[in-house]
Amino acid sequence: MPRQNVSKGRRRHALSSVITLGHDAAVPNLLRFALILLTLAAPALAEPRAPVTILISIDGARPDYLDRGLTPVLSALAADGVRAPMRPSFPTKTYPNHYVLVTGLVPDHNGIVANKMRDAARPDFLFTMQDSADEFWWDQAEPVWAAAERAGIPTASVFWPGANAGYQGVHPRDWWLFSDGNSERQRVDAALDWLRRPDPAERPRFILLYFDKVDHEGHKHGVDSPELAQALRNTDAAIGRLTAGLGALGQPANLVVVSDHGMAMTPRDHVVMMDALADPADWVATDDGPYIGVDPKPGREAALAAALRRPHDHVRCWPRGEIPARLRYGGNPRVPAWVCLADVGWLIWTKVPKAPDVASHGYDNQAPEMRAIFVANGPAFRAGRTLPLFDNVDIEPLLRDLIGLPPHAVDGSDAPFRGVLRR
Repeated sequence: MPRQNVSKGRRRHALSSVITLGHDAAVPNLLRFALILLTLAAPALAEPRAPVTILISIDGARPDYLDRGLTPVLSALAADGVRAPMRPSFPTKTYPNHYVLVTGLVPDHNGIVANKMRDAARPDFLFTMQDSADEFWWDQAEPVWAAAERAGIPTASVFWPGANAGYQGVHPRDWWLFSDGNSERQRVDAALDWLRRPDPAERPRFILLYFDKVDHEGHKHGVDSPELAQALRNTDAAIGRLTAGLGALGQPANLVVVSDHGMAMTPRDHVVMMDALADPADWVATDDGPYIGVDPKPGREAALAAALRRPHDHVRCWPRGEIPARLRYGGNPRVPAWVCLADVGWLIWTKVPKAPDVASHGYDNQAPEMRAIFVANGPAFRAGRTLPLFDNVDIEPLLRDLIGLPPHAVDGSDAPFRGVLRR
């Protein structure tokens, strides 16, 4: 459960007392005004605050979404900070890429190889996003929030994938269990409440904040839909609420706004059924959609290989050990024996869903439609800079720089940001 925060109530009580005093006719108007201003400014006057780092994910946001005139807050942050397109890791799915962002390791190395996966230690169990609280699945790589906590740096998370599970028994000091019933405003207010704590030692210095509505509306209604446009407006307004709240607290912050992947339209007639690729008697599927992972049934290895090695329209299939090296995928034993990848805009289904999505992600991470956003703003960043395309494994080294953790060996590097950081 999240910690209860009482500092907000105390501050309101103090302000209320001053305003009540100010209503006393014996108190001159000028003094009354001065008392109110002093109370509002008290945190900044009493305690200059060191910058905090806030990592914000807008699930499913493509770089071109920020050019539609719907995100004035993000546009202002980018204009006064740093912006770039970002290449996700394969597979371009939510859980794998959120763990890439905080570990600096591709899914093959961080262990979260898909939204659905199996492990030899649990052969009869299929991990899905509903099993995210089980630490077993997240223990192959240390996330940056766990490294920060071990170093004595307080952290907090609002819905970041994996934070609720912990890593080797370490959780963020404060965290919320995901619920899509929590509005964008509630998520922002949680972060601000943590930063209102009167004791500086109790405030997080690194916060992770997750928004999912852009991805949800993209899936259900498409990348150019009114519903997606409204989700962008709402999320942008929430970030505006965050920046306003930080300003009211006198709290400087380095904001790093990212997404995990993009989104591509998937016409209803762009579907390949898995039973057209191979006999259902030969395989068991782990996941389907833009890509599918399948394992052979006992004794059916040769039959499955013969079927999947044949050419197929709109689909390429590889055994785990022959997946193209540029995808950096296939070495982790959690990757299924075979992976088939559809062309962008096409889907591979094991069965027809009751309510098919009209857009999806999970495609080749080189596809422009899968690109993610990056916007950074704060005292650590130079203003008005645009970076070329970089890989999302580079975000974790950047976060270490901002938080004050030493560099370590990962798949990424802070090299893309060295020219835009104020040293």
